Amino acid sequence: MKTLKNHTLIYDNECPMCNLYSKGFTQCGMLDEEGREAFTELSVRNKNLIDFNRAKNEIALVDHNKNEVTYGLDSLLLIIGNSFPLLAKIAWIKPLYWFFQKLYSFVSYNRKQIIPSSKDYTEQSCVPDFNLKYRMAYISFVVIFSAYILSQFSAKLDINLERNFLREFAVCLGQILWQTLFLKAYLKDKIWDYLGNMMTVSLIGTLLLIPALMTNFTPVFYIIYFGIVVLIMFLEHIRRCRILKLNFLPTISWILFRLIALTIIILTII
Repeated sequence: MKTLKNHTLIYDNECPMCNLYSKGFTQCGMLDEEGREAFTELSVRNKNLIDFNRAKNEIALVDHNKNEVTYGLDSLLLIIGNSFPLLAKIAWIKPLYWFFQKLYSFVSYNRKQIIPSSKDYTEQSCVPDFNLKYRMAYISFVVIFSAYILSQFSAKLDINLERNFLREFAVCLGQILWQTLFLKAYLKDKIWDYLGNMMTVSLIGTLLLIPALMTNFTPVFYIIYFGIVVLIMFLEHIRRCRILKLNFLPTISWILFRLIALTIIILTII
C-alpha cells in the first residue's frame, strides 16, 4: 500500500464502525501509524484547523503539508485514491459520486442509531446533527427490507400463511405508528433516536432470518428459529433502551403491539 503521509484522519472513537475502518487504514499502511486521531482527544493544532461541527457529520482529513482539511467522502477517496488511483477515478464519476455521497450521509447521520455508544454524550462528543431526511430514509429502508424478508420467511412456517409483502409492510409500519403515538409524550425529544434504534433492532432480526431462507428444514425448526430471533430482538431492544436511559415502557409497548399483530394474523388464517 502507498502511504498517505503527513495526513491525520479525525475519527469518531465512540463509533465502532469509524474506529474499525480508520484503524484498518493505519494497519494496512494507507495512513501513517499515527495517521488517525480521536475526535474527543483532538490536539490543539488539529482543533484549530477543522470545522468542529462539520467534522461531527463528515469525517475530517487534515493535510499538514498544506494546512487544509477535506471532509466526508472526499476524505475517504483521497486516502483510497492514494493507494488505488483507479478506484478513486471510478468513484469520482458523477452518478457514482452522487450515489456514494448519499450512501455516506445515510450511514453517517444514522450511525449512532445503527451502533449506539453507551458513553454519555457531551459537547465534545462526535455526535452527528439530526437530519430528518436521512432518518426517514433509514426507517423506510428497514421497513421495506424487513417486510420483504418476513414475507419470504412466513411461507417456511407452513401454517397457511402465504407470502404477502403488503401484510408484513403494514405490520412494520404499524409498529412505528403505534410506538410513536403511544410513547410520544414519554420520549419527547428522544423520539427520533428511539425510532432509529428500534428500526435497527428490526434490521438485526431481519438479517438473522436470511440464513434460514437458504435452508430446507421442518416447519417446527423455523418456528423455533423465529422464536429465538424474537428473543434476541427483545434483549437488544432492552439494551438499547438502557443506553437511551429509558425505562421498560417502550419495550412493553413494543411487545404489546407484536402480540396484537400476531393475534390478528392467526385469526385471519383460522
